[in-house]
Order: sequence, then C-alpha cells, then structure tokens
Amino acid sequence: MKRVMSASSVTLLCLLAVAGVAAAATPEERELLAELKNCPYRIAHESYRDNHWVLAAVDADGSNPTIISRTPGANEMYPHVSPDGKKICFVCDEGEGKAKRRNVYMMNMDGSGRRRVVEAARDPAWTADAGTIVYLKDEVDEFQRQDYATKGVCFYDLATGKHRQLANKDLYHLYNICPTPDGKWLVASVACGVVAHAIIAFDADGQNYYDLHVTGCRPDISADGKMIAWGADDYNLRVGEFDCSGPQPKIVRQRNVVTSEQPMMVYHVDWSPDGKYLAFSRGAPYGRLGDQTAVVGSKAKGWNICVADAAKTNCWTTITHDGKSNKEPDWYLPAAK
Repeated sequence: MKRVMSASSVTLLCLLAVAGVAAAATPEERELLAELKNCPYRIAHESYRDNHWVLAAVDADGSNPTIISRTPGANEMYPHVSPDGKKICFVCDEGEGKAKRRNVYMMNMDGSGRRRVVEAARDPAWTADAGTIVYLKDEVDEFQRQDYATKGVCFYDLATGKHRQLANKDLYHLYNICPTPDGKWLVASVACGVVAHAIIAFDADGQNYYDLHVTGCRPDISADGKMIAWGADDYNLRVGEFDCSGPQPKIVRQRNVVTSEQPMMVYHVDWSPDGKYLAFSRGAPYGRLGDQTAVVGSKAKGWNICVADAAKTNCWTTITHDGKSNKEPDWYLPAAK
C-alpha cells in the first residue's frame, strides 16, 4: 500500500500515534481498520516494557491493549494461545549468568495455573485439539540466544503430563515449529541442519522430512491447513497453498502479500483463525546486532504489530504504535466466560 502524505498529515499521524490512536493513511487502510474493528479476534504478542519482556494483547484493530502476564525477575516471550482460547504457552528466560535458562511455560488466559512445562526448551506451539504442546529442546543446557540452537522435537500431553520425543531424532537446528491441523505434519525453519537453510515439513510420527523449496523462514499454517505464510526475506511476506495431496507436501501458487520498504523489515507472520488476515511485526534493525532484531529475546525498539488483508497485496495497517519491541503476534478467539 503506497503511503504519500503531506507534512501536515505526517504531523497529525505522529500526534495520533503518540496518543495511541491508529491513523489510517489511505481509504483502503481505513476500510481495513473498519473491518478489524468488528473482528472478534485478539492478538497476543511479546513486548519489552519497564526493562523486561511481558506478554501483551490487543483487539484486531489495536484497541483495548492489555498485559496478559508480567512476572518480576523473568522475561516472558513467544506467546501462543491454545485453539480453544483458554490457555497460553510461552517461553520464559529466567536465572542469571550460567544459571540462565530459556524454559517453556503454560497458564490459563487469566494468569492462573502458571507452571513450567519443561526446562531448556523453546518455540512451543499447540496441536489443533489444544491437548498437546509441541516444543524444541535446546541444543545445550546453557542459554543460547540463537533461534536455531535446538536439538530434538518433543510433545507434552496435557492430560497425562508425559513428554515424548519425535521418532526422527536426527532433526536439529529447527526453529518456529508449527503443527498442521490434521496432526500429520510439522513445518519449521532449519539452519545448518538436515538442510543448510530452508523451510521443511516432516512426519509427526515418522522419519520422513521434505524440503519445501522456498526461500525464507518462520512458517505459519492456516487453521484449515490449506495455506502457509512465511517471511520470504527481511522485506517480503509470502503466502501459498499448502498441498498435501501427493506423496509429499509442497507449496504451490505462491505470492507476496506484504512488501516493506527498506529499512523496515517484516517478520513473524501469523494467520487469523478465519484465514482472512495476517498479523506480523515490522520495524527497522536495532542495536549492535541489527540483523538479529527479529530473534526472540532481542530488543526491537520501534517495532510494532501490523495486520494485512491476506487476499490482497500490500493492504495492511499498523495496530500498535508505542514501538516497545512488539513482536511475535498470535491470533486467538477469546474463550466465552
């Protein structure tokens, strides 16, 4: 979506952003915001506030911001809400020095029942029945910031409290794992592992894995299992049909849905439950390791959550405006009380 504004419009936009109000720059964006105002979903995300990471949430249009969890002495990130909207899993960096670990936690959406699922692990995600958390074990017990510092795909069954490891124990250096709704496949990024750098699909209960032959990383599967979205590079978000009709999964009919002008990067794409929208985070490289800004646990000053119309090209709007390292969005439908 091309944005050409006069000086007065820019000034007004800045004033509204400071006030926490989303200012639409074009008629198309105003139309999208009007749609999002009536959208029933919320978006959970991580945010860096008061010198530590917290879990936050907003309505689809950016209204009604809340803090889901703020735990003193801990950094909580990478939120994923269960498909029934009742629970949330996330990672928590806790401890100091050599004792520091990244651990997987879960709790009810109201903050009750908070408990550690597993130590030295990351990237938790839910199965479609909300009964299992899939996660990646850390490659070594000592804390590592690299997103691919993993070895071992594991499952935690909420009903039994038991953990099990994927049959294929040779998969390592995965990150951003995502189960398909039918439970047959898992997709993930891989770096310097079974493939040099790729997005792969692999059996949830077997040994097979397949390179999906697309550039980029951080895939997300739609709730109906028919579509996949991912970051094709630092500046392009792409979608395609996730075709499992043949002997191995493949991605067909690809297209860019968001292209961002440099230096503003786009990452962490996530499908809305109805498949109509994509949430993502956007911002410029920040700090000494600017190219690592998108990595979990890396501060990202100026980054915000955005929402795009998945059926169009470059039809998107920013829904947070404080720039407090807002990343890793995850859509959810709040459970009925």
